Amino acid sequence: MANRGYLVAGGLAVLGAVALGRGVHLPGEAAHYRDLGGPRALWSIPDGTDLPAAAPERIEIPDADVRASVMPVGQNEDGTVEVPPFRVAERVGWYRGGPAPGTRGSSVLLGHYDDREGPAVFYRLHKVRPGAIVKVARSDGTTALFSVDAVEQVPKWDFPRGRVYGNVRYAGLRLITCGGSYNRVEHSYRDNLIVYAHLTGSR
Repeated sequence: MANRGYLVAGGLAVLGAVALGRGVHLPGEAAHYRDLGGPRALWSIPDGTDLPAAAPERIEIPDADVRASVMPVGQNEDGTVEVPPFRVAERVGWYRGGPAPGTRGSSVLLGHYDDREGPAVFYRLHKVRPGAIVKVARSDGTTALFSVDAVEQVPKWDFPRGRVYGNVRYAGLRLITCGGSYNRVEHSYRDNLIVYAHLTGSR
């Protein structure tokens, strides 16, 4: 996974640029799962209903104390996914090149772990466990409701692109931030924390 480190004060660091991947998840693909739910949890998700496309506007994750607005992000020139600027580290980025949350496919939302001032929007994302609820308010007035299936922490060099961006037969959601130890030379965290969820309903 490509990463662009950022020099920050006080030893803080940020989410690196996330490399786009192609293809689908293959059973046996290498990963470094924590004891929070492994790859089998993703294989067993049944085909489900999905929602018409509508841009995400806000996200709420009660178990991680997240209540934030969502902004669209695109790609950098090198093909990596943009992240929200530091001046709005309290916002979450939605990769607009992929599905909108609630539509069929893997929808990707990214947020900073911290910034130069301290904790950022996904600082407590590590508290999320399988079964937790994620709510995404959309531009059509609906709120998509997701249930967390699995959480993993992986080295950035071993980022599971197929599992994050790969085609799925349900409305999936992937939340990404930094994790692991901090490298003071590269000004970056070693790992990424990834939360996988699927649509369970709407209101």
